[in-house]
Amino acid sequence: MTSSDTRPAGNVAAEGGEAVMVDLPSVRRLEAVGFRAWPAASVQYDGSWLIRLNAGHDSKRLNSVNPLDPSDCRDIPARLEKAARRFADYGRSLTVRQTPLTPPQLVAHMDAEGWTAFSRSLVMTTDLAEREFGGGIDHLPIKDTGRFVDACIGIAKGDPKRKAALAEIISAIKPESGLFLFEDAETGPTAVALVVQDNDLAGIMQFAVDARVRGRGVGKAMLDVCLRWARLRGARKAWLQVEAENSAALALYRGAGFSEVYSYIYRAPGA
Repeated sequence: MTSSDTRPAGNVAAEGGEAVMVDLPSVRRLEAVGFRAWPAASVQYDGSWLIRLNAGHDSKRLNSVNPLDPSDCRDIPARLEKAARRFADYGRSLTVRQTPLTPPQLVAHMDAEGWTAFSRSLVMTTDLAEREFGGGIDHLPIKDTGRFVDACIGIAKGDPKRKAALAEIISAIKPESGLFLFEDAETGPTAVALVVQDNDLAGIMQFAVDARVRGRGVGKAMLDVCLRWARLRGARKAWLQVEAENSAALALYRGAGFSEVYSYIYRAPGA
C-alpha cells in the first residue's frame, strides 16, 4: 500500500450499508494532530497500535487503543489481552477506537467476539485560506487555565473533581493553543472553546455553549472567533470532532462550512 491509497472505512464510515471511500493520508495526519491536541498521560506502542491511558480523566479518546496501520494485524487476541491487562492497571475497561486505520482483521475479530460499538463521531474540516470573516472585533484568548476549566465544567455540568485532571491535560498541550471564554455579567460563562494550532491545522476542542443561551447565535459567534484567531496565526484548515448524534452541533459546523473527512467508533468487549 502506498501513501496515496484510499480504501473503504469498513464499519466505521459505512452509511446506509454503503462503504465510504476515505483518504488515508488525511486520516493519518488528522489522527496525529488530534493526539497532540489532546495528550494522554501514558502513551505506549504495541507495533503500530497506540495505547493511550489517563488515570485522572475518563475521556474515551484518552483511554483507548488506537491502531494506526491497516496492515498491522499480527497476534490480535494476544495483543488485546495484553492491552486489557494494562487498562486494568489503570482501573479501566479495554476500549478500542476503530477508525479507517484499524486493520480489517481486527474489526472482524471484534465482530466475531461480539464486541459492542458505541459513540460514533465525525471528524470534520473546513478551509480557512479563502474564508471571509467580515469586520468583527478580535476576541483575545485568556491566560487563566483555572478560570477556563471552571467554565468548561460549569457549562457541561461536570464533576468539579475533574478540574485538576482537565487542567493537567490542557497544560500538557505542546502546540500553540488559545483558551476562549464568553461571559455574561449576570449569568457567568456562556461559551468556551479551546483552539490548538499545529502548523497549518487548527483543532477546535472543548467547544461548549451553555444551555441557557443556545439558539441565540452564541455558538456561531464563538466558532467565528476561534477560526479568525487560527487564520491570523497561519492556519489554513480547521478541524474538529463531533458526536454523530449531536444534531445541533452538526448544524452549526456544517453551516460554517465544515464537512466530514471520516468517522470513528469505540468498541468494547461484550458482556
